[in-house]
Amino acid sequence: MQTTDTVLMIEPIAFGYNAETAKNNYFQVEQTGSDIQSKALAEFNTFVGKLREKGINVITIKDTLDPHTPDSIFPNNWVSFHKDGKVVLYPMFASNRRVERREDIIESIQNQGFEVAEIDDWSFSETQGHFLEGTGSMIFDHDNKIAYGSVSLRLDEKLFREFCTKFGFTPVVFHSFQTVGTERLPIYHTNVMMCVADQFVVICLDCIDDELEREKVVETIKGLGKEIIEISEEQMQQFAGNMLQVQNKDGEKFLVMSQTAYQSLSSEQVAAIEKYCEIIYSDLNTIEVNGGGSARCMLAEVFLPKK
Repeated sequence: MQTTDTVLMIEPIAFGYNAETAKNNYFQVEQTGSDIQSKALAEFNTFVGKLREKGINVITIKDTLDPHTPDSIFPNNWVSFHKDGKVVLYPMFASNRRVERREDIIESIQNQGFEVAEIDDWSFSETQGHFLEGTGSMIFDHDNKIAYGSVSLRLDEKLFREFCTKFGFTPVVFHSFQTVGTERLPIYHTNVMMCVADQFVVICLDCIDDELEREKVVETIKGLGKEIIEISEEQMQQFAGNMLQVQNKDGEKFLVMSQTAYQSLSSEQVAAIEKYCEIIYSDLNTIEVNGGGSARCMLAEVFLPKK
């Protein structure tokens, strides 16, 4: 199943700009002022409320002050929860993000009635300088067992292919870029330029500079019978690729995004999405500007079996 009705979200306690991740996350901008955390918390709470209002099960867990983890609001990079009961832990680029991995979070999810059969820890690759940042770097088409991965410092191609072999995914490897000043630089996470839903894919094809790679991605998506809803690089910069399809307890589907992303879309793009599912959007501006991530980054899907 492509969509889940349960997501994990980490409530921020000391959210802020992370200089370590900003080295290759070109979406981040450091804002000044002492109210960054309080604004981020307000955005977080409103977002959680909107999801719960639609019947989506949101498990929220508070971050801790010690150790200081400014990016903990983005849990999908360090953990993923699979329908066979596996929990996967991932190798992270920034050293101050590695301490986001917390056993008590996994235990809290078990206490919510979910079954954990095995913890598969890939974090050892950090020591060798190889990274694979969860569902930030990999986009899964669960129904068709395909994984899309844009190569960057946060996605090591060899590690990605090893992961796909172990978990039975067919890898679709490509390179995506964004214009930063006068340069074309690698996009740090695949999930800011594409979103795979059950019947459609939102993607910025203009970011895939290599024509053959672009054609391969398009052919793969079309071969699955999914509609391509293309966004521009400018829209991608507004987090229009950073979306996630979820469902509620009644099986109704929703596409979740930020207000920034929603406002960047044309009426035609909105109509194309709404053919398939309702849109949920929320103001995440403080989180987006300082953290360089948006709605999808804040949601770790829980596919684990129920006890």
